[in-house]
Amino acid sequence: MKTKLLGAVTALLMAAAPAMAEYPEKAIQGIIQWGAGGSTDVVMRSITPHAEKILGGSVVMQNMTGGVGAIALKYVGAQAADGYTLLMGAENPQLYKVMGLGDSDYADFTPINLIARGVPLLVARPDAPYNTFAELVAYIAAHPNEVKFGSTGPGGLPSVITAMLSSEVALPVIAVPYDGDGPALTALQGGAIDVMPAVLGAAIEGIRAGRMKPLVLIDTTANPALPDVAPITEAYPAYAKYLPWGPFFGIFVKNGTPDAVVDKLQAAFGEATHNPEFVALIEGRGFSMLNLAGEDARSFLTNWQKTTAWLVFDAGAAKFSPADFGIARP
Repeated sequence: MKTKLLGAVTALLMAAAPAMAEYPEKAIQGIIQWGAGGSTDVVMRSITPHAEKILGGSVVMQNMTGGVGAIALKYVGAQAADGYTLLMGAENPQLYKVMGLGDSDYADFTPINLIARGVPLLVARPDAPYNTFAELVAYIAAHPNEVKFGSTGPGGLPSVITAMLSSEVALPVIAVPYDGDGPALTALQGGAIDVMPAVLGAAIEGIRAGRMKPLVLIDTTANPALPDVAPITEAYPAYAKYLPWGPFFGIFVKNGTPDAVVDKLQAAFGEATHNPEFVALIEGRGFSMLNLAGEDARSFLTNWQKTTAWLVFDAGAAKFSPADFGIARP
């Protein structure tokens, strides 16, 4: 009896092995957390074709907006843990708990690759009556609750940047929400808002075309993509304690996805980060390449969450204390 049972188990394992080795056997769904034209969308649509060639399969990408990315995260979390649904997201889920947006974050997912980090900046409409951050602060002081800041909702990059800036200077502004930085930057160019806290990679083309103007880099050093724009620490050294900091872009699968599938996806997207075309895009848009997977990716996620969750809490922008969720102060 034992011999027959062992033989049956062995046969099942042997039958399953070829199927696993053939992954992907069908199209993979890539769920992009943010809208078309934004920085997350650009990065994901640029790297994926190179990864597809290595995988030997196709990834059908879909923008799924809403809830500061929570709609996409919830959708992927409800799918089977089989590697056929990828979450193509940004940093926002690491703040859901403290912002009261949900009880899930990237701890519920396995990082395939943390691709790159963005450099934040403030951009304004070309005809705005201020050209630097100091001039903006002075203008807001003289015109409180008049300047319209673009936003992507609580926990989105603009809200974190605004909270960071507000920790040192008063910024009584009007927040105007959009479904992603792409739509917000379009609104800026149309004059619907005055200023947008954005990521350099999403704003660079509009800046080069003269459709918006950069006020300041939220970083400690100048960036080769915009060498004439000063970092904020040049005039406001107090911000150095938060920097360098920035949004990140990563690909995730639901926890429980088979190791063989995770390994194949990690290898494909890891190799894709070295593609010359993709490297040129990352460098040309002022991003910093990360290419992190495994424990390196998890360590990065943990440290980012600690720094940012406490930053927004200390600024009074969080609904709950990070301590309530076991997030240690850095």
